[in-house]
Amino acid sequence: MIKHSLNVEAQSYGCWFVVNRGRIWLNKAGQVPVGEYRELTLSAEPEQVCLLGQDNDVNAYLLINHDQITDDEHWVSPRELLSAGESIFELAARAVQVALFLQTHRFCGQCGSAMNLVNWELAMLCNKCGHRCYPRIAPCVLVGIFHNDKILLARSSRHRPGFYSILAGFVESAETLEQAAVREVKEEVGIDITNLRYVGSQPWPFPHSLMTGFIADYAGGDIVCQPQEIEEAGWYSLKELPQVPPIETLSGQIIAQIQQMTGK
Repeated sequence: MIKHSLNVEAQSYGCWFVVNRGRIWLNKAGQVPVGEYRELTLSAEPEQVCLLGQDNDVNAYLLINHDQITDDEHWVSPRELLSAGESIFELAARAVQVALFLQTHRFCGQCGSAMNLVNWELAMLCNKCGHRCYPRIAPCVLVGIFHNDKILLARSSRHRPGFYSILAGFVESAETLEQAAVREVKEEVGIDITNLRYVGSQPWPFPHSLMTGFIADYAGGDIVCQPQEIEEAGWYSLKELPQVPPIETLSGQIIAQIQQMTGK
């Protein structure tokens, strides 16, 4: 459970996630700082301190201050911490998402009054009208599709040139994950899929997504890219893939699993 508005002493020891506008501060060694609070040499006291959890039995804290500046500034997105290990990445993603939640729920969306942190759960409460808000989580489906020793990869307008991935899309209201997977594939590339099976999930700070992964078989249809979403898509040999997401991501794990299933 996340605890809010903690008072940290100068000698308090922990792993410190300093968040500023969705980015995380790293020390001169390019790491999330671990040590006593006073060693951070922050130029201003943080607006809020939250206990996020633990990493190797060390308390992990979120420090929020949008005016935070340090002598050895080095700010990164949580995605850049994928190679730092699963625990650090998950805490970094959590820190950014919690910071965004607290920033965007300072006032009640129902009556406009100031919101207050609930002291026993991660929620914001309006004491005037009783409106309570929880962090938003946006489920998203990832679908790896293969056919005849080939995998379907696509490149959206958000991807850099030469980088491809499996298909992805957000789940809509009153829709199951499976329905979303079938719909997104049809909308984005015009083909039908079958034999859908679940692979796993991964929290993703985009900025508050929960990625859910599936593998599916091709069932029919020709590739027709959806305008404004997919710039190009095609079938790629599992032996000769273009640049794809790293294995630390759920997309990369799905691609690797398809390669193992087909012996490629």
